[in-house]
Amino acid sequence: MSRRILPDSVRATHGPKAPWLALAGGILFLLSGLLSWSYDDRILGDLSIRFYPAGIQLYAMLFGVIGVILAVLLLRRPPWLSPARGLRILGTTGIVFVVWIIASVAYQSGGLINANEGGWVALVGAVLLTLAGHLSPEVDIDVRRWPRLSSTLEIVIIVVLMAILLFTVAYTLDIQDGVIFASFLIALIGLAGGLLGTGFGGYLGFIGANNRRPLLLAAFLVAFLFPFTQDGSDANMSIATQVLIFATTALGLNIVVGLAGLLDLGYIAFLGTGAYVAAMLSSSGFATIGWKPPFVVVMLIGAATAATFGLIIGSPTLRVSGDYLAIVTLGFGEIFRLAMFNLDGNNGPDLTNGPNGIPAIPDLELLGFDFGEVHTVAGIPLGRFSNYYFVLLLLLMFVMLVFTRLNNSRIGRGWVAIREDERAAEAMGVNTFGLKLLAFSVGAFLAGLAGTIKAHQDTSVSPDQYVFLESAFLLSAVVLGGMGTVVGVLVGATILKLLPEKLREVNDYRLLVFGLLLVVMMRFRPEGLVPSKRRQLEFHEEDQELSELLQAEHLQAEHLDPEQLEPEHLQGAK
Repeated sequence: MSRRILPDSVRATHGPKAPWLALAGGILFLLSGLLSWSYDDRILGDLSIRFYPAGIQLYAMLFGVIGVILAVLLLRRPPWLSPARGLRILGTTGIVFVVWIIASVAYQSGGLINANEGGWVALVGAVLLTLAGHLSPEVDIDVRRWPRLSSTLEIVIIVVLMAILLFTVAYTLDIQDGVIFASFLIALIGLAGGLLGTGFGGYLGFIGANNRRPLLLAAFLVAFLFPFTQDGSDANMSIATQVLIFATTALGLNIVVGLAGLLDLGYIAFLGTGAYVAAMLSSSGFATIGWKPPFVVVMLIGAATAATFGLIIGSPTLRVSGDYLAIVTLGFGEIFRLAMFNLDGNNGPDLTNGPNGIPAIPDLELLGFDFGEVHTVAGIPLGRFSNYYFVLLLLLMFVMLVFTRLNNSRIGRGWVAIREDERAAEAMGVNTFGLKLLAFSVGAFLAGLAGTIKAHQDTSVSPDQYVFLESAFLLSAVVLGGMGTVVGVLVGATILKLLPEKLREVNDYRLLVFGLLLVVMMRFRPEGLVPSKRRQLEFHEEDQELSELLQAEHLQAEHLDPEQLEPEHLQGAK
């Protein structure tokens, strides 16, 4: 349901002007890219040049291009799109973008007087786009009118979108300046939100649902080709590997929290268990166990140990729920960290070297392949982080497969029933305790797998790597992205791992920014960034468009054509 700030009488009177206001706003944004934004040429990649746009000026011109496209759509009024909603998102984000740039110029140059005409022209354009979005009349999207394309054309659209995604990710990681990175991020949110907010996002989801296998293949190819776009950059690939480890662990937590509804605040301990097992069984000179099995065996031992801990901790603690369960799991996380401190030979067995941890863990060697060496493929050097990236990518795919299969199985339905109402599920014959224990152990197993690779990739383990704050970030990735979904958790994990790396200038205020982000999310999108549609409907029961989309997907699953059905049939499908 849209949020309007103008009364209906104003929209009825001035609504016909909305397309022309949007067109004017888009043209002003385009024009601003050709103007100077700053008097000082040392700021934000030199914004003082006129008629030669680069960097932030190009971002502004993209706002203009999307604005013009939405203005044209507003004139034509296609029944399966809502340009007004896209204009509101584009214009509001455009205002934030321009104000951010002008404020940055004023702060870095010592005064607002140094902000030139380009920024002010763009600000007027953003206001016009926002005004046009609020003046536009309401349009109910008819999902039954979505264009039907051939399978070949739909696959081409998927490939093009994935290629754009690959370019965007590579470009994002190449941005070193924190202010420019934040500017690009705001622009990306505005441009993507402006297009997807029209209903085009739902249509792309419809295309993806029709071509699941090509979509998965294209997504894998994008992820696989990513290291080849970095020209051997260890800095960017290091960030990428950390994102994959974080995302893999968060997916394991998503089973516990997103599917079974068990609030676990000590989940980082399972990742640490796998890492410590791999370190103790490694060839490091500081390793405390003399047995050195193959790494595949180490992975299984680390994952099994973590799963065993999950069973041991879960058996007594899962008889409580809610806040009590959260407190108990929080205590387990702290017990694990303190136990790693004390297993130093003085306060307990000599297993972990206490606070010093186990350093100098050698790189992996699998089938003669040394992960620590640089390998050249097609003339492109791939360093050690790229080598670990490919292994972590395979592990992530395995975890995604496990999560998806479990989610669509009888076990997954039992977890969802427990999450929604444990007492009702138990009354219907669901083995609630057994399924909760299974969720705890499976999530711990997957985290242990990730931990074994993390130990070798980081070359050391120590107790201070597994503090409560890391568990909080893992839980936040699940909530921020969307509980119970795969793509949502991947998006949440990427955001929470990438932003601190790129915004080191505000590292002292990281937790403040993070807290504000969560507050804003809980206020405006409590279901997460990429939620499941059915869970989204729980938070937005009044959203008629979303309800109709679910009905259309239901009919599609039954191989019925929504376009040939009467509205009464659609109502019955609900």
